[in-house]
Amino acid sequence: MAQVLSTTPLFPDQAERMAAASHELQTPSGDEPMTRQELLHQLPEAEGLLCLLSDRIDEELLRTGTSLKVVANVAVGYENVDVEVARELGIAVTNTPDVLTEATADQAFALLLAVARRVPEADRAVREGRFPPWRLEQDLLGADVSCKTLGVVGMGRIGAAVARRGRNGFGMRVLYASRSRKGDIERELRAEFVPLDRLLAESDFVSLHVPGTAETRHLIDATALARMKPAAFLINVARGPVVDEAALADALESGVIAGAGLDVFEEEPTVHPKLLELKERVVLAPHLGSATRATRYAMVRLAVDNVLAVLAGQPPLTPVN
Repeated sequence: MAQVLSTTPLFPDQAERMAAASHELQTPSGDEPMTRQELLHQLPEAEGLLCLLSDRIDEELLRTGTSLKVVANVAVGYENVDVEVARELGIAVTNTPDVLTEATADQAFALLLAVARRVPEADRAVREGRFPPWRLEQDLLGADVSCKTLGVVGMGRIGAAVARRGRNGFGMRVLYASRSRKGDIERELRAEFVPLDRLLAESDFVSLHVPGTAETRHLIDATALARMKPAAFLINVARGPVVDEAALADALESGVIAGAGLDVFEEEPTVHPKLLELKERVVLAPHLGSATRATRYAMVRLAVDNVLAVLAGQPPLTPVN
């Protein structure tokens, strides 16, 4: 029997899979995630760990887990895990790719439409008893989406899913900047592979889908924002640090760009105060990209699959190291 820790409560049937495999599962007693101190206390006996992107699985934790064989991150990203130390210690690290692609792409397009058509502002107006009279130049005029230019930065699984929504659903011209060319996407969507500077200059909507790394930190800074059209919108469902939030707030306040839809932030759960003060053409969401019941269930199931495989002496299904 192996002990497995989960920093968050699991779906009951997935917890039962652990018991069926004769593993002892330890989860938080309530609805809140396990604290770092609880993790440090329980890790020495654990052979498996299921964790969230918000859990910092650093060198201290990994070396404390002297029996650890696998860390299953319930997320696509894994920058919260010190993968190099895990590799040194012989600990497998896994993630949950593919299963959240469509849900996250839906969230990107939901933000795009919401900020373009000023949906949150309209909702607030109605609830506050403000129903602007219909006129040609009425309040809350938004921006067209159909047949505009969509710039996708990072043409991985999620970027491609967003590009499909733009092209097939809204007839958008698709530009993309990525580490490598994607010939299949170019043929499927008539997408154009362009330098980032050109993408920023020509796109009406810029959607970010790059990983959170040292190279992508503040990829979108004041200089990048200044290259965008004044009528353009920025969408970020990737990683918060990809965008310089202070520069973005300044750009929005001064009209350098028209608006932004953000699902991720530099210092989650903290949001730059100037972004919070902006009440128009800015839509903020608390990292909801994967937040559908079916998607979260699939993520947990895949993470459990990985833990069970490693503890049974088999290769992990979705390893990152």
